[in-house]
Amino acid sequence: MAKIRKDEKKGVPAISTASLPDIIFMLLFFFMATTSMKEVTYMVRFSVPEATELTKLEKKTLVRYIYVGEPRMDLIKTHGTESRIQIDDEFVDVNNIDQTITLERESMNEADQPKLIVSIKADKETKMGIITDIKQELRDAYALKISYAAVSKVND
Repeated sequence: MAKIRKDEKKGVPAISTASLPDIIFMLLFFFMATTSMKEVTYMVRFSVPEATELTKLEKKTLVRYIYVGEPRMDLIKTHGTESRIQIDDEFVDVNNIDQTITLERESMNEADQPKLIVSIKADKETKMGIITDIKQELRDAYALKISYAAVSKVND
């Protein structure tokens, strides 16, 4: 006959940590896949104007941004205080906008090329002549879908 031992106390078994590296790598890959990095280093200062009628852009992958404003404080010595135009991470001249946008369009998927939207993020103190020149260059590049960045106006 078997002897039953009641006087021995059983300890709690140790928790297995064998699957811990798998869990950590899953979390790491999840955050790497879902996090978006800042794509552009702003070289101009801008505060967008206020507006009452706003619509949100749906597909951000189809949008190319043009930033217009005064250069940052650390760039004033080399670029002056006049409003400058920035596309991606470089200043461009007004006359080079059509070439830059054409290159951007060619780098896109062929099916998405007609859907290209150019968003202008301009400082609210920027002179309208610069915006008009940009629009004319965008017409020359056949970038006819233009969006202007703004923030919602708060009614007092």
